[in-house]
Formats: sequence, structure tokens, C-alpha cells
Amino acid sequence: MTSQPQAVEQEIEPRQRDLGGFTVARVLPVASRRALGPFVFLDQMGPADFGPDQDFEVRAHPHIGLATVTYLWEGWIRHRDSLGSDLRIEPGALNLMTAGRGIAHSERNAAAEREDGTTRLYGFQVWVALPLEQEECEPAFVHHPLEDLPPVAGPGWQGRVVLGSAFGATSPVRMASETLYVDLALEAGASVILPAEAAERGVYLVEGKVTLDSSPYEPRRLLVLTPGTTPVLQAEESARVLMVGGAVLDAPRHLWWNFVSSSQDRIEQAKADWKSGRFPPVPGETDFIPLPE
Repeated sequence: MTSQPQAVEQEIEPRQRDLGGFTVARVLPVASRRALGPFVFLDQMGPADFGPDQDFEVRAHPHIGLATVTYLWEGWIRHRDSLGSDLRIEPGALNLMTAGRGIAHSERNAAAEREDGTTRLYGFQVWVALPLEQEECEPAFVHHPLEDLPPVAGPGWQGRVVLGSAFGATSPVRMASETLYVDLALEAGASVILPAEAAERGVYLVEGKVTLDSSPYEPRRLLVLTPGTTPVLQAEESARVLMVGGAVLDAPRHLWWNFVSSSQDRIEQAKADWKSGRFPPVPGETDFIPLPE
């Protein structure tokens, strides 16, 4: 009798990173795992509370070779970029910014713009490496409100398909490569069978204790799933999880600061371009993050 493969092939615990007074849980990359499908970077933002005299400010900074995906559960972030985009992303909505050959943007939550003076910021930001033939594409920005993202549900659980297809629903968000991103919330005792369509998959445990095929796991863990398996995820208490993954990367990627590329020479060029002011500016903004030394 052939035994079934273990559902989890790797467990990754995030590292805490201070981004100037704002702490994130950095899930990817790690030394043992540089990518999961096309995802090369995953950050859990918060939860963090900002008082009436506290601003959340990520000054203008550059990107190349990737698409950033910002998705919030609480709070809001005002996005501005060098294409002239200027809007607030609210909980449940999606910001997709394609950097391609180069873009600059800022992310802020200014106390003066808050209706009640205080806010809790809680969400996820990921980077998706663009396919080789699109690394130098034209930059672009697309915003999808919550209503665009299809809901899914089962006994004791519900969620949204942010990117890709799962549970019989397909997101309208167009991606350059096969990408999976699903937000699920489970009541205590509820269970769900995780689909196996994506070539590479992981489950990030945001909140609550769960079991996967009866093995217990603590929150704030990325569980990389064995290809082809369909494990049962059960919530021991109310829980939130993200399913992420997609097609295997078409080539290794170099990451340095905010730059992603298949070419180290292209990374060096991007460094020189930012340092020399050759990236397009964010309209109306003069402050920026200098190139790290």
C-alpha cells in the first residue's frame, strides 16, 4: 500500500523588520526559499495602531521587474506613483502596480487625513516577479474595489479570490503569469479542503491555530504545500489564512532593495538611475528614500 505524501514540505517563520517605526513580518524571501510560484516577496503589515499625531509614511521609492499587490484588512493607505495615480486603498480592495522598466511610488497614511484621527493598519503586500519577456514592460497601475473580487464560501468559512482561480471562482485581476492568492476566514471548528491546481502553493497562517491534515500549526507561519496534495485545513479557533502560489518562476531572480530582475547588471543600472534622479518623479512630491549605501 502506497503511503500518501506529507502535505507540508517546508514551514517558514517570518522575521520581524522595522521599517522606520512600523514593524512588518517578512515571510519571503528566506535563504531556504527564494520564491513561491511567482511570489518573491511577502510582508505582513501590522496590525499597528497610529495615534492622532502619528503619520505612516513610506516616501517615494523605485521598483523594476515586478508587480506589487497591496491588500488590506483594516485601515487605508494613500498610493501615489510616477504615472500620476493618486487614491486610497481601503479594506478588501486591491492595488496592482506593475513596475516593468521602472516606476516610483509612495505609500502614506497621514493623521491629518484621518476622519477620527486614529487608525489601525493591517494587511499584506507581496511582490510578483514579472515573466522574463515582460520584465521591461511599460509601468502600469490598476485598482480593484472590494466588489470586483469574487467571494467564496462553505460551511463555517468564507473568503475572496484576490488573484487566480479557486473554489469555482476566478478573479478578474489580470496577471502576467499564473498566480494564486485567496483570503480565507474560518470559524472555530470549520474545515476546508485546499485545492491543488497551482504548481506551487503555500498557506500563510495569519491568525488563529489550525491543523493541516491533523498536524497542528501556530499562526504567523508559511506552510509550503507538497505539489498535488489536497490537505484538509481545520480551524481550532477562529482563523484567517492566505493561499498563495502559482506557476514556477521561469528563471531565478536577483533581489536588491526594491529591485527585482533576472540580470544583476540590470539591478546595478537601476541603482545608478535612482541615485542620479533618472526615475520619473511622483507628481507633487519632493521627498524620497535615498539609495541605501
